[in-house]
Amino acid sequence: MSTAVTSHARDIMAKLYRASEPDVLKPLLDRAALDSDSRERVMGHALGLLADLRAAQSKGWVNQFLQEYRLNSSEGVALLSLAEAFLRVPDPETADLLIADKLGDADWRAHAGKSNSKLVNSATWGLVVGRVLVGEGSTGPLRRLISRAGEPFVRQAVGAAMKMMGEIFVMGRTIDEAMKRMRRPENKGFTASFDMLGEAARTHADAQRYFQAYVGAVDAVGRDPAAGHSISVKLSALHPRYEVARWSECVPALTEMLEALAVQAASKGIALTVDAEESERLEMSLDIIGVVAGLPSLKGWDGFGMAVQAYGKRARPVIEWANGLDRVMNVRLVKGAYWDSEIKRTQVEGLADYPLFTRKAATDVSYLAVAKDMLAAENIRPAFASHNALTVATIMEWAGNSRDFEFQRLHGMGDGLYERLVQENGYHCRVYAPVGGHRDLLAYLVRRLLENGANSSFVHQLADERLTEAEILADPVAKIAAVGGKRHPSIPLPVDLFGAGGHRNSAGLDLSDVGTLEAVVAAVSAPLPVAGGVGGGADLSSTGSDRGLVIPSPDPSREREGSSVVAAITRAHAAFPGWSTTPVDERAACLERLADLLEKHRDELMAICVQEAFKTIGDAIGEVREAADFCRYYAQQARLNLHPIELPGPTGERNTLHIEGRGVWATIAPWNFPLAIFLGQTVAALVTGNTVVAKPAPQTPRIAARAVELAHEAGVPVDALVLVTGGPEVGAALTADVRIQGVAFTGSTATSRKIARSLLDDETRPIVPLIAETGGINAMIVDSTALPEQVVADVIASSFRSAGQRCSALRLLLVQEDIAEGVIEMLSGAMETLRIGRSGDPATDVGPVIDQAAYDRLMAYRESVKTKIVKTLDAPTDGLFVPPTLVRIGAIEDLNQEWFGPILHVATWEAGKLSETIARVNAKGYGLTMGLHSRIARAAEVIEAEAAVGNLYINRSMIGAVVGSQPFGGEGLSGTGPKAGGPRYLYRFCAERAVSVDTTSAGGNATLLSLDEGGI
Repeated sequence: MSTAVTSHARDIMAKLYRASEPDVLKPLLDRAALDSDSRERVMGHALGLLADLRAAQSKGWVNQFLQEYRLNSSEGVALLSLAEAFLRVPDPETADLLIADKLGDADWRAHAGKSNSKLVNSATWGLVVGRVLVGEGSTGPLRRLISRAGEPFVRQAVGAAMKMMGEIFVMGRTIDEAMKRMRRPENKGFTASFDMLGEAARTHADAQRYFQAYVGAVDAVGRDPAAGHSISVKLSALHPRYEVARWSECVPALTEMLEALAVQAASKGIALTVDAEESERLEMSLDIIGVVAGLPSLKGWDGFGMAVQAYGKRARPVIEWANGLDRVMNVRLVKGAYWDSEIKRTQVEGLADYPLFTRKAATDVSYLAVAKDMLAAENIRPAFASHNALTVATIMEWAGNSRDFEFQRLHGMGDGLYERLVQENGYHCRVYAPVGGHRDLLAYLVRRLLENGANSSFVHQLADERLTEAEILADPVAKIAAVGGKRHPSIPLPVDLFGAGGHRNSAGLDLSDVGTLEAVVAAVSAPLPVAGGVGGGADLSSTGSDRGLVIPSPDPSREREGSSVVAAITRAHAAFPGWSTTPVDERAACLERLADLLEKHRDELMAICVQEAFKTIGDAIGEVREAADFCRYYAQQARLNLHPIELPGPTGERNTLHIEGRGVWATIAPWNFPLAIFLGQTVAALVTGNTVVAKPAPQTPRIAARAVELAHEAGVPVDALVLVTGGPEVGAALTADVRIQGVAFTGSTATSRKIARSLLDDETRPIVPLIAETGGINAMIVDSTALPEQVVADVIASSFRSAGQRCSALRLLLVQEDIAEGVIEMLSGAMETLRIGRSGDPATDVGPVIDQAAYDRLMAYRESVKTKIVKTLDAPTDGLFVPPTLVRIGAIEDLNQEWFGPILHVATWEAGKLSETIARVNAKGYGLTMGLHSRIARAAEVIEAEAAVGNLYINRSMIGAVVGSQPFGGEGLSGTGPKAGGPRYLYRFCAERAVSVDTTSAGGNATLLSLDEGGI
């Protein structure tokens, strides 16, 4: 290995990872450009390839079917959704519901007789009849005629059609079947790279099964090495926790497995290629590939290879790195397979920029530039995977007479593009051929079809008869040069996610970058400094000493006032007139400055969250981000909504609605979100013109004290925000004071009841608002159309992240009984991958619970249900570690209490009883969060209409509500509303005052009299 070359390449990768798109594209444009003569020759080749493609498309029924039902039509989406889910549904009742859902609303008649293919037209008429069967309802004439006998018929027909679609995109159910299919006449001259359909493993059992599948595939292909076939390997299929935080665990294990496969392939004389993964895994992948590439036992074997994704900004230095490995490397260049998920992840995590290009044409430019590098590289044997005629023609132009490379295409796509090149012109082409059961194609099928069917893709454009040849073969270099290499205007940077009129998105940290991760770990592990006064007279000296923390002393200048609740309220009461008359814009500016300070002091705040509240590193980042989002969002909402409103009325009268602060508010925060909720409640009260006495949970005074210090630094007067600390007795004294004009509380339902009673006990006291956010028995319903891998990932996050100590956490998993055992088995396996440990370790998934009382309560409950535990883990004994636990219960009604920790209960429900199941959950009286996993749109409509919850999550996890996007709060026993982080939250903190002025009493309406309408 040339260390200097590979090190230089890694340095460049680091600089390009999230660099500005125009800066990355500038050198690529020069590299990818064609001179006029070359462009003319390329266009000639491309037009010929285009003609071949269209000729093949007009012949094959598959191509015509996909052309008729494109992904930009409701019918195409319906078919794709049906194909994704149908084959995994075991029960006929749900299968019928899925068919009705996907076929029932689409306009199949509009496609009848439109295709040149008789087979496509026949299939369309089948869909028309199918829609009648499932979509007419029970009273339709054909429905009455066929009655129930029609459903098995339609089900069987759909099943056969879905298996046919599976055969289009999956080469074979087994490696032997796939190799046999490659010997068919239509594949003459082509070789294959077999992929065992190994998507990301969820469990160690998954990983072992995929590894054995690869071993078997290498052995099978190795029986006939002269055929020239190869194997493709996904590293994420070989380890369930292929993550940067688990680097020390997964990289050595994967290196060992890849070495075993490579040695086996070398001994058989066949090639092995490592597939590309998501961008955050690139550095890990290179470490693994680099070690295996340098093994002495593999010297002389030229079959080792890797895939590179051109949509990534780091593609060119990856080629430089591969070329410096001091051996021949087979490199497959692809456009990219995870574009949409990469974009979303970057936005959700608030990262600085995207790791990939946001325009399809920019990806094409990158592809061409990297392809030219590969053709010039001394130690790279190139493979160009493309269905784009212009791309293929350009590579042919640059390669000249050379055939020392190969093209590649996906099985089931690109028919006609390469046949003439292979059979008449001596080019090599390899088919990327998935192998596996049709029911397992799932996400693979969806991703490949979406990737190659996007509106801007060559495959989609080819099928659009409205586009001319010139438009289809337009030069991507010219396209990108025309826009200056700028990002796509519809894809803003994460900081601008909420648009010009919205708040600025909070900045996150990229923990997939090793340097960033190491710096964060060092920061959160550093001893906390001794803090000064908190400017609020709070006595923190008696709390937290047993938690190994240094607690700040009271501000000496305020000691004479004491730390009593009465004194704190007195100060806030006196400060109210001045703060309430401060203009809204100035109050909002204080919140925005506070948000900036939170991000400036992010490392310190994260350290306190980790050490005081036992937050994991990921949760600590989220805590600071959410606090900053609350500040900016409420500032934006205040500027928008809190100014006086002129109301309509008769002439000679002025009516105005003023929105004012109410007085002193008490905000009482929980320990599970000691910064985000503490500040969210507090700044909402402040920006609406109230003064605040803020009480954190007794377990987390330090983070609250620092937040108050920063608020004062941001411009909030020290008497407008006063901190008091302590336990229930302090909270009771606070809410009992008649000067308190409102209470915002987050915590238990029992405590919120006590507060509500205390606010009403004194008959002379004004009725004041209570905003209460409490817990819930949060349920997720899963039907048999759901993708189990996605369900398990979301259940793990929803149940066990933050050690289950979130109000929104999943407590009750309800799985359709037909798939329950399989889901529970996969869930149990995924639980085994969880790591329990100290909060500051980036590999930790589940940290300790908050205190001894919580630990004792949860452990006692586990002991009481030990005969019902179906899965639990071993936990360290030297801390407050409650093991993640899965408890099987007999019925929904068996769980009637929220257990605030990493304990998940699972029960089953019967197919066809979704409404009844929702009603049984509603009957518990809680209404915080609920989830649904289903591919049936009607099921989503039913739960949306019938679930009595504040937050409903469909086909995603149930935690992580984002300020401004998912306003959070429950109903019933789960809270009063309004929802935190929503557009109506601030109004609850306000007093509304209407002022009506009769202007005629001062001599008439001058405005009316001045109207020039002719006069008398």
